[in-house]
Amino acid sequence: MKLKVPPALVMLIFGGTMFLLDRFLPVGEFDFFGRNQLAWILFVLGVIVGLLAVLQFWTGKTSLDPMHPQKTSRLMTKGVYNFSRNPMYLGLLLLLLALGLWLGNAFNTLVAAGFVSYMNHFQIQPEEDMLQQKFGKEYRFYCKLTRRWF
Repeated sequence: MKLKVPPALVMLIFGGTMFLLDRFLPVGEFDFFGRNQLAWILFVLGVIVGLLAVLQFWTGKTSLDPMHPQKTSRLMTKGVYNFSRNPMYLGLLLLLLALGLWLGNAFNTLVAAGFVSYMNHFQIQPEEDMLQQKFGKEYRFYCKLTRRWF
């Protein structure tokens, strides 16, 4: 398995797309009371979820390299991984949703959905295939108990 684009770069590409869409699409603008506060909440939540996931990998002494998930030495199932099989990617999604709210363009929700679709197909599925091979029954049981995103 050879993953080609680091997930953080994928998030930046989709975030850049959101920015361009907001700047050049003449329709789709929206505003509502508390929009900026909600954007900040999603931003902070995304940072917290992502950092907790990274910290958990670091303290568990397993690989953080998303380009080579076969280096993983341990299956994480506790902490934030009890609620999401992919909390690092969930953190990136929350950052994109925060950006979409901050920009205030309704079409950015489609970009965020595109991010989820891309990550499911090109990042998460290859990782899950590798984890299935490496951890077998333990990973299948974990998948039954824990959702992919949230």
